[in-house]
Amino acid sequence: MRPSLLYRASLALSRPLLPIAALFSPKLRRGHAGKAKSLARIEAWGRSERDPRRPLVWFHAPSVGEGLQARSVVSRLRIRHPEWQIVYTYFSPSAEDFAKTVDADLVDYLPYDSMGAARGLLDSLRPAALVFTKLDLWPELATAAFRRGVKVALIAGTVRPHSSRLGWPARQVLRPGYQALSAAAAIAEADASRLAILGTNPSSISVLGDPRFDSVLDVVKAIPPDDPLRRFGGGAPTMVAGSTWPGDESVLLSAFARLHVHRPDARLILVPHEPTTDHLNGLDQMASRIGLPAPVRLSLARGPVPLMVVDQMGILARLYGAGTMAYVGGGFHGAGLHSVLEPAAWGIPVAFGPRWQESRDASLLLEAGGGEAVAEFGATEAAETLQTLWEDWIVNEVRRAAQGRKALGVVQREAGAADRCADLLESLVEAGNPATAQSN
Repeated sequence: MRPSLLYRASLALSRPLLPIAALFSPKLRRGHAGKAKSLARIEAWGRSERDPRRPLVWFHAPSVGEGLQARSVVSRLRIRHPEWQIVYTYFSPSAEDFAKTVDADLVDYLPYDSMGAARGLLDSLRPAALVFTKLDLWPELATAAFRRGVKVALIAGTVRPHSSRLGWPARQVLRPGYQALSAAAAIAEADASRLAILGTNPSSISVLGDPRFDSVLDVVKAIPPDDPLRRFGGGAPTMVAGSTWPGDESVLLSAFARLHVHRPDARLILVPHEPTTDHLNGLDQMASRIGLPAPVRLSLARGPVPLMVVDQMGILARLYGAGTMAYVGGGFHGAGLHSVLEPAAWGIPVAFGPRWQESRDASLLLEAGGGEAVAEFGATEAAETLQTLWEDWIVNEVRRAAQGRKALGVVQREAGAADRCADLLESLVEAGNPATAQSN
């Protein structure tokens, strides 16, 4: 079993273009630099730290969202099997800081998917299992691991109904990688069916749920009640708007301007997805044009303010704990809605924009009554709708609290997938390593 010639040819043709593309994007440049020497770093770790007497499980999660799913499974395996070695790789530069929070023996970028890189990685790590997360499966690496007898697995398997991987030619090009899977843990039955279409053996697929529910519960439980960020919402109705984009922000600020006339006690904590200097300055100008108080940067704030704009990254989960209600960004453009689970895990109701249909989590919140979608696409109409909902949540505390409990109930009901995925990976490692099975 090997990747298709088309896959190998397309990668060979694209590789020379990557350094050129990186010249025009700081994010791509940082990622390219990280991947350029990651194979050498991993090989060095293998020579000095790899203990062949200990099973090694290698997790790959390309970015932060997938990382949250993988981390909850890693943490459970670490508790169950402290003797195992664990490696964690990622691909997006946005995951650099997050990856440091994963309890692994080695954390690094995954090199580009080539025959040479796959050979070097597998020679150095000698994994008992190679675990991909969600859908990001590399055919060269997966098929090379399969040929060596390594158990290849997928956890949190998710295939959107309109995923480009389901169409031609992607499905044919990527098929060998999915055929290499020894086990695939799908989030839901629909994802299981689509994994089979991609080439995974149906007998290898099981529906185990989404370990991200466990991850967000773990995160929220670990935040102390006296966390200093929570004080920015104390004592007043506070909307925390996380991972926002310009389409979200124009609606949010307009709605807040309308609301603030009648409810000057209301607060908005705005957390842009990309808090660049230009973006933050643009929010200042927008607020000024519509008559809002000047936004205060979190880094300069000494206490609660009517309108705060967050100029830091990596603290959104903690900030949701300051809110009495939440808004999650991404629902006003085509890139997709961001995660609604963190605010739900705090037990507060969640609002989001009209493009939520690709988010299973958002649909679960809506079905349970723990979330609200702003159906209107026009900025003016959407702002009016959001302002009405916002004011109702402030006035009707009983309704708001009930919706928050329903949101938390969804997260609690769906939890448990991390343990089920850990069970699955244990069985794979033990099946491939009789000595491990006898020791347990």
